[in-house]
Amino acid sequence: MSKPSSSPTTDTTPATTTPVWQSTAYSLYRDSIVQGKHTARAVSRHELTSDYQSPANEFQSPQVSFKFSVNGKDNEMPPGQDHVVLALPQADGATQETPVIVFGKQYVDRTPVPATTYLSPNTPLKIRLDMRPVLAAFQQQGFYTLYNGQKLYKDDFKQVFVAGNTAPLSWDFDNLINKPQLELKDPNGDGIYETTVVLHAHSDVKTTAGQWKQTFDVSGFPHVTSDYPLLDALYNLALEEAKRAVEPDGTFRTGQEWAGVWTRDISYSIILAQALLQPEAAKTSLLRKVTPEGRIVQDTGTGGAYPCSTDRIVWAVAAWEIYKVTGDNDWLRKVYPIVKQSIEDDEQVAYNAATGLVRGESSFLDWREQTYPKWMQPADIYQSEALGTNAVHFQGNVVLAAMAEQLGQPTVAQEATERAQRIKAGINDQLWLPDRGYYGQYRYGRMFQQISPKSEALGEALAVLFGVADAERARTVVARTPVMDYGIPCIYPQIPGIPPYHNNAVWPFVQSYWGLAAAKAGNETAFMESLAAVARPAALFLTDKENFVASNGDFAGTQVNSSVMLWSLSGALALTYKGLFGIDFQVDRLAFRPFVPQALQGQRKLTGFNYRGAVLNVEMHGFGNTIRSITMDGQPLPDAAVPATLTGTHTIRIELSNQVPAAASQNKVAHHVAPTTPTVRYSAGRLTWAAVEGAKAYQVLRNGQFAGRTTDTHFSIPATAGYTEYQVMAIDTQGFESFASEPLPIEVEKFSRNFKLEATTGRSARPYNGYMGQGFVETSTTINKTIAVRVTVPATGLYAVDFRYANGNGPINTSNKCAIRTLRKGQQFLGTVVMPQRGVEEWSDWGFTNPVLVQLEKGTYPLTLSLEATNTNMNGEVNQAMLDYLRLTKVH
Repeated sequence: MSKPSSSPTTDTTPATTTPVWQSTAYSLYRDSIVQGKHTARAVSRHELTSDYQSPANEFQSPQVSFKFSVNGKDNEMPPGQDHVVLALPQADGATQETPVIVFGKQYVDRTPVPATTYLSPNTPLKIRLDMRPVLAAFQQQGFYTLYNGQKLYKDDFKQVFVAGNTAPLSWDFDNLINKPQLELKDPNGDGIYETTVVLHAHSDVKTTAGQWKQTFDVSGFPHVTSDYPLLDALYNLALEEAKRAVEPDGTFRTGQEWAGVWTRDISYSIILAQALLQPEAAKTSLLRKVTPEGRIVQDTGTGGAYPCSTDRIVWAVAAWEIYKVTGDNDWLRKVYPIVKQSIEDDEQVAYNAATGLVRGESSFLDWREQTYPKWMQPADIYQSEALGTNAVHFQGNVVLAAMAEQLGQPTVAQEATERAQRIKAGINDQLWLPDRGYYGQYRYGRMFQQISPKSEALGEALAVLFGVADAERARTVVARTPVMDYGIPCIYPQIPGIPPYHNNAVWPFVQSYWGLAAAKAGNETAFMESLAAVARPAALFLTDKENFVASNGDFAGTQVNSSVMLWSLSGALALTYKGLFGIDFQVDRLAFRPFVPQALQGQRKLTGFNYRGAVLNVEMHGFGNTIRSITMDGQPLPDAAVPATLTGTHTIRIELSNQVPAAASQNKVAHHVAPTTPTVRYSAGRLTWAAVEGAKAYQVLRNGQFAGRTTDTHFSIPATAGYTEYQVMAIDTQGFESFASEPLPIEVEKFSRNFKLEATTGRSARPYNGYMGQGFVETSTTINKTIAVRVTVPATGLYAVDFRYANGNGPINTSNKCAIRTLRKGQQFLGTVVMPQRGVEEWSDWGFTNPVLVQLEKGTYPLTLSLEATNTNMNGEVNQAMLDYLRLTKVH
């Protein structure tokens, strides 16, 4: 590390007593931010102090809720049923101990919690579990039947964990495997498993650093000064962290706690600021995320990554941003075939011609239970159609069209433009919620889909920024999307029983995209609040954190958090470059579209700004989003834009109009948790479910459409003449609804036929259990690459084709070994069949693939399931699954 090129000088502006902006939660001054009893202050433009302390350890209840988990899954008891114990303070601090709790049998300590009694710091609790009924079932019949009817086979039993509501316990079942202290062991082989956890563990001082002082030389980056020393210091903090984020190999480090290069993280960061700030590191990082086959890498994720997750195409938008900044034609020629081939693969694997939308997990929201109902398996998530992911696919195709035009490929450009228009129409037709004024989170279901009406912040912002929403709709989105006191939450309302990470959290990089969307829509209220919402945590925490809890603004309490987070610091820089100064990179020029809220009026300078062959020194005065005058070197600057051919050093002066934009508001809301998703059963013509806490009514869906509303916990349904499935949503007193329950087909056996595969393909000799019939078939990159199965279709109609399968090549939430195949009838493409991972070495855990909905004619003929070139997964070598049977269901 080296010192700055010039010594920091203390700002002489006295601390002001009148805030330039304030909310009910905190106040922004020229040189400080005040939140309650805490203050962050700019000592100078190169030094910050903060006395912030996290309130995370105050007033925790001694009531501990938990349940046990085999192999890291939520499989002990139905949702809503937990064990409850009281960990009351002990005079001698002795270890407390639960009773021996039998697996699957709820234990609740009903002792009242004394008033003003809280969980003591560092409380040891020994948790004891009786697994003898499970072990006995293994010995007697080889499996144990879980509460939901699923069979847990002896060979698939790996570990048992405890999940719960009090740290270090967590309800994040998918990641229990990463917390060894939550694994229970049977030390003496008597079937009683136990572990001891320390609840409410913390040091006496829970705080971030108290001071930041610039130590890196950032003189090679653009320099910013204004009448607001705090914002200038935060800009310099972000610059220093940006320089710190480049590894010795020339790639970006995702965050202090996140080593390595991650496709979406670097891409969103490059779009925000790193293309203009550090273009060579941006190029190196993007090229690190390309497969040997020349496709964009989809990082590890739900069910084994691609195609359960498909937002990798944001890489293309980042690559194009680099081109617009640099004009590097060699770069354009290098990335063009990568983008083209990736989109062509995605078109076959993930595009849904019926809706115009692209399937796959919500962009960046890749922690399954944080944003999806618990019943949704990775195959269900693949089938969902998410707002943010579709926005980046729209823009990815726009980018491909622009690249193709630059390279003289008009046919490719036309095809990409048509794809983009179909996606845009799909988003506006399928995801728009006219009664709410914003887009829904995603479409989800199985045979029939409906919209989740939760807002999804990044997707809303991208729909505005990329032009999916027209100007009027964009203004509505910015004005109506729910925003909380500390910023815009990733989703709203929140999911019950899920700790903060994406749920109940604000991510500064998302807030930055939201701020840029607000600026584009001309909403000064939302833009100003975004500037403040990004400045507050950086100032108080003295670093650009990954996220913070939406309901209280604190960095502690989220499941994972990192300092020096690349996309957070990039977002802070983008609000200056692209927000306040309005820098807009285009193919052949750089345009200025500034927006300075009235609260931040005054003078600001951006000097040493490199643009291709030129160096720009920009001075801007006033406020508003309308330019009164703009000159370069004293001469009027036409269209407020400099040409890409400009060379040398130039001075640009911008005078804003000092006119307040048209009044526009925000939809400020209180923290709210939606009701729990019901679990529905069917018997003798009636649906039943347990009462949901806080629900005032229930809405019943038939085949994804409204079927009725009731205040009871049962609903009578008519006899079915054709395939019918039902779902139930709980609705609370404020009108917020739960997720729809897992689709429940009624008497599905009347409409389904199963076709065994081993008779024609050959039975696998692998020693797995739980299959139906005489055996199962293996498919991999070397075995049974094509499987033909002869089916009898009883009548012409719409059918769902799916397969019962097993994939034990990885956990349900990460890795990259999702198996992918193409389903055809002769040469006719029917759809893509996705077989996500279901658990490490859990080859006897069987589930169903996504259903492929297709019109079939009456008759007997073969269907083929094949490994084709577009089915290459992110592992490349391991693309394997076991197949039990093909299921054919007449839907209509």
